[in-house]
Amino acid sequence: MNKAPLHSRSPRRQPVPDAAPVPVVPPTGAPVLPAAPGRARRWLARRPGPLWALAGALLAVAAILVVDRYPAGQRPLTQDDIDQAVRVSLEKEPLPSAAARAYDAILPSVVRVVGLMDEKDDGEDKAEQRAMERSLGTGVVIVDNGTILTNLHVVWGAKKVRVRFANGHESEATMIGAQPENDLAVLRATSLPDDLEAATMRSTADLRPGDHVIAVGHPFGIGPSASYGVVSGLKREFRSAEGEKTLTNLIQFDAAANPGNSGGPLVTMDGHVVGVVTAILNPSEQRTFIGIGFAVPIENAASAAGMPPF
Repeated sequence: MNKAPLHSRSPRRQPVPDAAPVPVVPPTGAPVLPAAPGRARRWLARRPGPLWALAGALLAVAAILVVDRYPAGQRPLTQDDIDQAVRVSLEKEPLPSAAARAYDAILPSVVRVVGLMDEKDDGEDKAEQRAMERSLGTGVVIVDNGTILTNLHVVWGAKKVRVRFANGHESEATMIGAQPENDLAVLRATSLPDDLEAATMRSTADLRPGDHVIAVGHPFGIGPSASYGVVSGLKREFRSAEGEKTLTNLIQFDAAANPGNSGGPLVTMDGHVVGVVTAILNPSEQRTFIGIGFAVPIENAASAAGMPPF
């Protein structure tokens, strides 16, 4: 007997091709992970639990990193925080003024100059009288071999010249050059202190009225002293009280200068020498400062020392 072919009582299922990935929608707030291909996708769809555990672990690590970077009670620094810290620091330790920095820069190069009128004179007494008599003044070292610029009237007629450097070292000096038309003298010290520093000179080509300057010297023998002011004018003329000499092309300034400042440096805020103080306007007999001083431009002073122009 022929047997009938066997058939399943349920309809045969046709193979279903892989459909587009179906995203697993996690609970609110949980990350949505990309669908995995093939069998792995179906496994993950049936087992979402491990995914949320992994996501929770990642969030916990991120939280730990944030807390470690910004401990409890702290927050990231802002520009306002930095500005406030700078203000507090400046209030506790204020920065020196521009004039103070200029003074510190020029001080190692400033010397006290005394013209001695006889062999027995050591130049230590009557400093105020010497300044009034124009035999006590100031100088500035322009070459570290002991070359010093000062005013000619400070050493004119002196039997000897004595200089005292900023560190207290004293030495005799000889005049090696002069420029009478600018009231300038060039000295050379016979002995030098250790590590002598020469001043830095600067051209006056860009100097303008209103620029801040300091005058450094030994007014009435007191010093070294600094006074602060501005350039009042350029290319000025000055006639001596006796009317015997007229100085030209001068820098006018209003930083206080008195007898004893003669020959000292006129210094810009960057610590550079732009002139040599040489005279003050004195309509009265007291010869005290009334607000107008004059300095020889450093170009003239450098040429007196045989140095090349700027």
